[in-house]
Amino acid sequence: MKLVRYLHTALTVNDLERSQHFYGQILGLKLVDRDLKFPGCWYEIQGIQIHLIHQPHPPLPLIDPNRWGRNPHLALAVTDLAQAAEALSSAGYPVQPSSSGRAALFTQDPDGHVIELSQWEPEPSGCHL
Repeated sequence: MKLVRYLHTALTVNDLERSQHFYGQILGLKLVDRDLKFPGCWYEIQGIQIHLIHQPHPPLPLIDPNRWGRNPHLALAVTDLAQAAEALSSAGYPVQPSSSGRAALFTQDPDGHVIELSQWEPEPSGCHL
């Protein structure tokens, strides 16, 4: 078997509208079309999708509540980590700095899925020798 591309991650959510607000408005992900009949919505970032599927379930427990990064999580990059932390906190979402000391933080979506946000520094453009 030869894997050729990462396509998507699917997350189950209890309240689709609340999750759409988090992923679309708070994280700013782009909503994309989907032709499926069951309740859900798809978001995309650089060709990779996050599928939110409405499927009520109990709150997700944290395996390690003191270090969110040691729990299953999605990792995304941001250009301004301080702004991301402020936006999340202002909207009432919890924020935990990375225990490693690197420029990263963790938050939880409305269903308890852990999301890592890491500071991303784009490569300088120009010629490489």
